[in-house]
Amino acid sequence: MNADLQAIGLTGLLAGVTTLVLVLLATPLAWWLAISRSRYRPIVESLVAMPLILPPTVLGFYLLVFLNPESVLGGIWVRVTGQSLTFSFSGLVIASVIYSLPFMVQPLQGAFRAVPISVRESAAVLGASPRDVFFNVVVPLARGGFLTGIVLTFAHTIGEFGVVLMMGGNIPGETRVLSIAIYEHVETLNYDAAHFLALGLMGFSFLSLWLIYRVAGRSAEVLRG
Repeated sequence: MNADLQAIGLTGLLAGVTTLVLVLLATPLAWWLAISRSRYRPIVESLVAMPLILPPTVLGFYLLVFLNPESVLGGIWVRVTGQSLTFSFSGLVIASVIYSLPFMVQPLQGAFRAVPISVRESAAVLGASPRDVFFNVVVPLARGGFLTGIVLTFAHTIGEFGVVLMMGGNIPGETRVLSIAIYEHVETLNYDAAHFLALGLMGFSFLSLWLIYRVAGRSAEVLRG
């Protein structure tokens, strides 16, 4: 039980860090995708969405290739920190950020696009700078997209398996997250423990989706009204 509690805490920490990083990274990216007319936008959108259809083991394999200590990026990390990215919590964060990227970007992109252009133009006519328009007009109106992206990203990170297994393995206190713990319990025929963790994840998933649909309905009413 102590090992499972440790896995729950580590999973929550991984999901929290991943969500925070993606809020910072995905917000400007989603805004650019929402307003840009660049011919490169479809390419960027395709790259962002790839984790939705790419098998997690494929992504995990190439992360191992590009981030192992013998690679350029992995070698730089080892020289700077003295630790390897592979089979470490830091490596799990990087893998989770890449794998969960579309779950943050796409809700934000949709929310930004739903803000009427006329509203942004009116604010600009009244003297608001592009920065003020974004933070004082667009962001408040897109708060439903932020909440949806945060909940989806957090929940998706908690449920990750293939990527975290490939990138992190099963190291207690370092990379043994909930999905790995469930897999280990099933392998050892400890179905009682597996049921306990799995049912908890099912309940969390339902509550996450309920919150998303509830917020989406209220946001649509605000924009219509």
